[in-house]
Amino acid sequence: MNHPAPTRRTLLTAAAATIIGFNTTTRTWATTDTPTPPGRIAPLPPLQGTLTTNPTTTTAHSHDFGRLTTTTPYAVLNPAGPHDIANIINYARHNGLKVAMNGQSGTGNDLESHSNYGQAGAAGGISINARALNRIHTITPTNATVDAGVTWAQLTDAALTQNLTPPCLTDYLHLSIGGTISIGGIGSTVHKHGLQADTVESIEIVTGTGRILTATPTHNPDLFHTALAGAGQVGIITRATLKLIPAPARALVFTLTYNDQHTFLTDQQTLLDGRFPSQVGEILIQPNGQPPRYKIEAVAHYTTTPPNPQTLLTGLNPTTTQTNDTTYRDYTYRADTFADTIKNLGYWNAPKPWLSLFLPATTTPTFLNQALPHITPDDIGHGLLLCYPFHTNKLTHPLANTPNEPTTYLFDFLAFPHPNTNPQPALTRNRTLYNTATQLGAKRYLVGAIPHMTPTDWQNHYGPHYTTLTTAKNTYDPTHTLTPGQNIFP
Repeated sequence: MNHPAPTRRTLLTAAAATIIGFNTTTRTWATTDTPTPPGRIAPLPPLQGTLTTNPTTTTAHSHDFGRLTTTTPYAVLNPAGPHDIANIINYARHNGLKVAMNGQSGTGNDLESHSNYGQAGAAGGISINARALNRIHTITPTNATVDAGVTWAQLTDAALTQNLTPPCLTDYLHLSIGGTISIGGIGSTVHKHGLQADTVESIEIVTGTGRILTATPTHNPDLFHTALAGAGQVGIITRATLKLIPAPARALVFTLTYNDQHTFLTDQQTLLDGRFPSQVGEILIQPNGQPPRYKIEAVAHYTTTPPNPQTLLTGLNPTTTQTNDTTYRDYTYRADTFADTIKNLGYWNAPKPWLSLFLPATTTPTFLNQALPHITPDDIGHGLLLCYPFHTNKLTHPLANTPNEPTTYLFDFLAFPHPNTNPQPALTRNRTLYNTATQLGAKRYLVGAIPHMTPTDWQNHYGPHYTTLTTAKNTYDPTHTLTPGQNIFP
């Protein structure tokens, strides 16, 4: 077979040699500077971006925020656009390679995938650097169109210049938009606006068959609803149009504390009436076996006249109440101070065995009573244990799977254990808690570290939607080229 000669932009750069293709016999790259073992050389396709095997780059894409796994890719693509991704996917599926998008979230030199257990990894495959797709294309009074590598922080600041904001924001804003909408994207306004994926109006996506498609609720709807919150199994999202709403100027933050679980949970469900557009719950594990304490952070937005606190707190029964008035932007960036503290204390790069679950509201007290006695302050370290409810009908994509009840609780164990802590006991604990939760009707949120997920676990997780996922996978990624790190289709 005759192949076109590779162009200068097509050549893959390595540390000491120029690589012109992949040897499918030896499973190594073929270079121009060293003798190539016998075998079939598959020349690289035309690329406008760059593909590199530089060890510094591949190492940067070999771990993620959890620091629990190592999945070193053969190469990293910095795409110039969706056509580069399409060409690489076609190349990979014809040569037995895997491909995954890597969000490279974070700030400064701390860029890395913010998955927690290798979900964005492509061991022995090709990792795509989402940060290369970083353009905000348009902002209108109702929506924004952005590349998948744009972070929520970048979009938030751009939107705020026009007094607009995304309706749903993660607590930590320096995450890629394509990454969070691919798994759902949860934040403190989920009870009002759903997940970040539920605010998406359209996507541009490269499927596992190398096709560049547009999908909306009415155009390619099956692709739209299985790409959003679909864990990267049917395609790589390269662009999205997202809803925007008017931004308030101020945030009135109420911190409500509780000494007993029942009152805490009752008040949380009372607040689902929408009086606060933003609410987060936290469980405060106490030392020496003392009973946990609980906290609700409820936020009212305004621009000129602050709301009446007495009206907002009607019907609630906290032990203590504190109020803080701040700018809307400062509140949305509140996690930056927390992140800086964690970094300064040396916790940022330590293993982080997170666990994220969706609990049925009816069995949440049972789960908490079983789980909390086995969680110590050292297990959490400098992290957080979040717990707050939302209505499941706010979620519009079937693969964002929640318990079969009107109300569910996010149980988000964001552990930052002390550096040099062995993470294996925590992973065992996560698996035990997951087993306990699923017996009570819970589902997992697809971040976090749960070891030993089996095909049966995934079938039980998705339930009737497993057929939806497998049908879409067989249609849009029949060679199972994409996002192997999720381990849904081993």
